[in-house]
Amino acid sequence: MTESELFSMAVNAAEESYSPYSRFRVGAALLTEDGRVFTGCNIENSSYSLTVCAERTAVFKAISEGFDKFRAIAVAGSADGDFSRPCTPCGACLQVLSEFCGDDFTIVLADRKYRLSELMPNRFTAANLK
Repeated sequence: MTESELFSMAVNAAEESYSPYSRFRVGAALLTEDGRVFTGCNIENSSYSLTVCAERTAVFKAISEGFDKFRAIAVAGSADGDFSRPCTPCGACLQVLSEFCGDDFTIVLADRKYRLSELMPNRFTAANLK
């Protein structure tokens, strides 16, 4: 699967977003090592702290179905339907990704691809617990 195809899947996932408060739709498409794709969208709640991001939705769907080895994630977000601007994952989503993905994990945004270590260089990991 190409990065462009993965990004298109993220845009399609954003169309399913439940975002009546911010009107900012986000979609994510998470590629497993064996080629399966899990999509997710942001789901808002009137109690804002209970909102769940698209990236975490995709990761939790994959984990709940027995997948925990990932190659890449594409993230697309927009308030006006223009998904050509990059939508960087929030710190909480980057932290969740760091639980399952190494430094070289690929994050595809509208402008280019990034490594996880570029977007979150000093993550908290299991090694910090020792």
